[in-house]
Amino acid sequence: MSQPEYYIGLMSGTSMDGVDAVLVDFSSGYPVLISSHSEPIPPHLLKGLQNLCQPATDEINRLGRIDRSVGQLFAKAVNQLLTHAGVSPSEVVAIGSHGQTIRHMPNLDMGFTLQIGDPNTIAVETGINVIADFRRKDVALGGQGAPLVPAFHQQMFAQPDTTRVILNIGGIANITYLPGDSSQVLGFDTGPGNNLIDAWINHCQQQPFDKDGEWAESGNTNPDLLKQLLSHSYFSLSYPKSTGRELFNRAWLEQQLAEYSHLDDEDIQSTLLDLTCQTIANDINKLSATGELFVCGGGALNKALIRRLGNLIPGYKLATTTELGMVPKWVEGIAFAWLAMRFERQLPSNLPAVTGARREAVLGGKYSAK
Repeated sequence: MSQPEYYIGLMSGTSMDGVDAVLVDFSSGYPVLISSHSEPIPPHLLKGLQNLCQPATDEINRLGRIDRSVGQLFAKAVNQLLTHAGVSPSEVVAIGSHGQTIRHMPNLDMGFTLQIGDPNTIAVETGINVIADFRRKDVALGGQGAPLVPAFHQQMFAQPDTTRVILNIGGIANITYLPGDSSQVLGFDTGPGNNLIDAWINHCQQQPFDKDGEWAESGNTNPDLLKQLLSHSYFSLSYPKSTGRELFNRAWLEQQLAEYSHLDDEDIQSTLLDLTCQTIANDINKLSATGELFVCGGGALNKALIRRLGNLIPGYKLATTTELGMVPKWVEGIAFAWLAMRFERQLPSNLPAVTGARREAVLGGKYSAK
């Protein structure tokens, strides 16, 4: 029996709903999920992160403090994970940490992307080497630095002679198009995933998310508001493209709602849910009218979202990645464990056709625990 080859993946996405930590064994050549843990983001840190995502004063001091705090939180998630699994730090090859994105602006003249969560702090607090800063090499090569998971999706889920789409619905939604032939794998952010529907229910009801989309289902979509939301220029951009809170955020939503204050709150929620579904469906149907669609991320648990999306893509068999052997909640965490493994083996992990980078590259940097 072969020795386990353990890696840890850490993921905190645009929705900022917690830190997902997974322990993965790669000794068989395929990632086997050994254990998982979600660490909530404390309210004071969450507020600090949300504020840091918008330009303001005293940014450098706040950035420095929060960078360390997020690193400590990520380390806590790792230590809790290892305790649950009964695995010692010395048994883990490396941690792959995505970090928390606070700016993603790859389309400027000097494009950049910035993730915080000090990897030195994670390494010191856990005693495990950390691979982090995965996105900036791709940006340096002229790419978007996102999405990075399509390379992982291709390795795990591609099937010969079968058109598949892997849809990840986090705060932002992204798709990976696996054509099943010699055509290029494609991938890009479609636009809002959960972030606007989460923001609206949090504003109106102080709830972190709309469980099963029940509140949205109690309302009626307003076609005029939906048409206005869909007119955002991002939705007509050609890929490669990526986005985040810089475009689709609470401030943008308030601007869009300025002339719709007469609507009931639940009608706005229903409209925002349809915005997510229609932007995803529009892009999928442009790529292929038929195929298999597998959903992962938090949005896979939203029954109303899945039902509405299914109605918009009648040519697709719709399921979650559970059918492919991977629990939807942990797919991105496993992907960052995979990215750490690729770095350790000095293998490329970006897809230039997806990100727009000039070439393939080994992504990330190593931060030693010693």
